[in-house]
Amino acid sequence: MAEEIKNIKKAAKRIREAVKKGEDIILYGDADLDGVSSVIIMKESIRNLGGKVSAVYFPDREEEGYGVNEEALGYLKDKAPALMIVMDCGIGNFKELKEAKKMGIEVIILDHHKVLEKLPDASIIVDPKQKGDKYPFKEFAAAGIVYRVAEEILGDKMTSSLRNSFLELAAIATIADMMPQKEDNLEIISGGLSVLRDTNRPGLRAFFEVGRPDSDLNHLIQKIISACHAGGTKDHLNEAYILLTMPSLEKAKAMVEELWEKSKAKHFRIKEIVEEIEERLAGRTGEPFIFEGGDDWPVLMLGPAASRVCNSHKKPVFLYSQREEDSQGAVRTPKGIDSVDAMKRCAKLLKTYGGHPQASGFRVDNDKLEDFKNCLSKYFSEL
Repeated sequence: MAEEIKNIKKAAKRIREAVKKGEDIILYGDADLDGVSSVIIMKESIRNLGGKVSAVYFPDREEEGYGVNEEALGYLKDKAPALMIVMDCGIGNFKELKEAKKMGIEVIILDHHKVLEKLPDASIIVDPKQKGDKYPFKEFAAAGIVYRVAEEILGDKMTSSLRNSFLELAAIATIADMMPQKEDNLEIISGGLSVLRDTNRPGLRAFFEVGRPDSDLNHLIQKIISACHAGGTKDHLNEAYILLTMPSLEKAKAMVEELWEKSKAKHFRIKEIVEEIEERLAGRTGEPFIFEGGDDWPVLMLGPAASRVCNSHKKPVFLYSQREEDSQGAVRTPKGIDSVDAMKRCAKLLKTYGGHPQASGFRVDNDKLEDFKNCLSKYFSEL
C-alpha cells in the first residue's frame, strides 16, 4: 500500500463528522497567502459537504504576532464548544493550544512548518515533518496539505471545477511560499496554472482584467502574490481573503487596484528599511550574523527586508520590530544554515519561535533581546 501523510484520513473523518453533527467549526489561518488559500480551500470543502463555518480568524501580525495567540482565543471563546482547524501555523503554539482545550475548543492542526522539540496538545496533527510520517515528500506549502485533506474530505464529491478552483489557490500559495517546485508541488503547480486563465473566481479573474492584462503568466502570478501580501487584517479577516472570496467581479477589480497601490507603498518602505540597515552595517564586516531592530519597522515588512539583506551579505539575518514590552522578528538564512535550530538553542529566552530552516520568526520580551543576541552569537561562532 502506498504511504500517505500521517493522520490525513483521521483529520478528514473528524471534519466530516463535525459537519454531519452540525458542530460549530472555526477556521484559523496565518495571515499570508498560504494561510489565506488554506482557509478558503477548507471553507469551500465544508460548504460543499453541506456544512457551515461559524467563524474565520486571521491574526493581525502587527498587533497579535504569528500563530494562535491569547487575543484570538479571547475573541473566539464564545464560540466554544467548537472544532477549530488551524492552518499554516499552530505547530509551535504549546501554551495557547492548552488554553484552547481548557476553553472547550478541539484543535486540528494542518501545518507544514518544522516541528520543534515536542508536539502541541492538539486532537489531530497533520504535518509531514512530524515524527512517524512516512510520506516521502515533505516540502508542501500548507495549502498543498489542505488540498490533500480536501481530496479526502470530499471523495467523489470533488467535481472537476471544484478541483481546479482549489488547485489554482494551492498553486499560487506554493509559489508564494517559495516551496520547491518538484514532486507533489510540481503536480499542484502545473495543475493550477493550466486552468488559471479560465478561473471562475472573481478575485483572481480581476487580475486578468485590471490595467493592462499581462501576457506572461509567471509575471502576473508575482503581481497577484505582491498585491495579496500588501493587504492588512480588518475585523480578523485578511484583505487577501476578502478579495479571493468576493462574489462580485466589479468590487474585486476595485480592490485589486487598491491592493496594488498598497503594494507599491510597501515595497518603497521595505527599500527604506534595507537602506537603514545597510547604513548601520557600514564598516562592520566580521560579524557572523546580522541582528537589527527598529520601533517603526512594520512586522509584515521584516521578512522581505531580511531576505534582501541576507542575499546581499550571505549571512543569517534577524530583524525585529520593537514594541512597548516585546519584539516580533523575522529571520532569513543562507542555504545550509537552519534558523529554527539556531533559535531552538535559545528557546528559553523566547516567547514563541518557528518556521522553516531558511525563513522563520520569533517573539521575545525586550528585556531578553540582548541575551537572545548573545545566545545566537555563541551558536553561530560555534557553527
